[in-house]
Amino acid sequence: MLYLAGFLLLVVLATLTTVDWTPYREKSYYKKTMAALDSLSVQGADQGFLLGGWASANMTPEEPVPLVAYRPRGNYEFVQDSSFVKAMVVGNGDFTLAFLNYELLLVHPKLATALKKEIEAQEIPVDRVYFTATHTHSGMGGTIPGPVGSLALGGWNQPLVDRIAAGTVQALRGAITRMDTVRLSYKKSNAGNFVSNRLVAGDPVDPFIRQFSLENTAGKRASLVTFSAHATCLSSRFMGLSGDYPFYFSKGLEAKQELVLFAAGAVGSHRPTIPGNDIENVRKYAAELGTIVTETPEGSSGEQTETTLIAAKLPLYLREPHYRISNDWRIRPWLFDWAIGDYPAHFDLVKIGNTLFISSSGEVSGVFYESWEKKAAALGMNLMITTFNGGYIGYITPDEYYKESYYEVRDMNFYGPYNGAYFNEVIGKLIDLGAGL
Repeated sequence: MLYLAGFLLLVVLATLTTVDWTPYREKSYYKKTMAALDSLSVQGADQGFLLGGWASANMTPEEPVPLVAYRPRGNYEFVQDSSFVKAMVVGNGDFTLAFLNYELLLVHPKLATALKKEIEAQEIPVDRVYFTATHTHSGMGGTIPGPVGSLALGGWNQPLVDRIAAGTVQALRGAITRMDTVRLSYKKSNAGNFVSNRLVAGDPVDPFIRQFSLENTAGKRASLVTFSAHATCLSSRFMGLSGDYPFYFSKGLEAKQELVLFAAGAVGSHRPTIPGNDIENVRKYAAELGTIVTETPEGSSGEQTETTLIAAKLPLYLREPHYRISNDWRIRPWLFDWAIGDYPAHFDLVKIGNTLFISSSGEVSGVFYESWEKKAAALGMNLMITTFNGGYIGYITPDEYYKESYYEVRDMNFYGPYNGAYFNEVIGKLIDLGAGL
């Protein structure tokens, strides 16, 4: 009995440790991020003109693969919607940037690495890629490795990854072939009745659909659109492959333009406000969102005349993994890294005209968005925050909720306390940096 007790104690000591409550500004990871920010190098310039092109490719598997997410659901039973990769390429003869958009739950770091490797191998002439995802919860798995990925998210399916990579190359080639002189426009539409705070009822939400558009000399248009509502409209019991509301929303807007890339915005804490969870309700929800966008006038921030094209990538350093089992106890980092993986995080920073794009490796809460947008507006910029940039570190929520037992702050907040304040500070500094570019 004594030996058993000793063994159990060793197991506990080997697998559990306490939460590190040290303020983030006292930690070495903070100092490393600030040093990287101070020495951040940027690519691109203002050449007085912009070129743009866009295209898409079908990446639906030939055979069913596991559905993601919620829980292990097995292979999808039918194709409700085909899955696409979409590319929007912007360049100026000196520098070329590609926005890549996937109808997936997320762009896992290993998938991002595989895609960039194939883009390079195929000698696609882009200098930088900016990953986005729709965050559909009824999409295909097979792009997330590791024990947890294999158990619940379809694991790593190399033939599927190869298909996604081939579709990416096809979309990029099509977009580059179609590049032409473009003009820019931006608008935002209030869809506050279609999104709510799922973390704390009554807390603020980010209610806006934001739309950044390119229009070429032939009058053809494409847009990158963001919204904060999670793509969780369909029931977890739904067994069809689907892009959820982003698919139908984009398709509706494409009746009046050639291509729409729906990029999940600041989706942390945000859920769709929808009366039902079947396809018909999802179609109606998406159509109503589309009506809001099409009926919103361009306004004072409409057509943009600036032609800046600049990009940078900021590595984001973090404290040790903090997957908690209680307020003060967590599993040890080695166990987290084994189960989920140890991957770097980063921010992408892109400025096109006077619109600033910031991508996050964390599912940042839209609660923060209003203050960031006001700061950017005061500096003469539109702000578009996106997530799922080829890194993944879980949710980023207000720090006052860190000790609560909410799903987003207990189960899915991977890297310890104070990340709300940390992200708020870093994004604020990136906005300042963007204003000076």
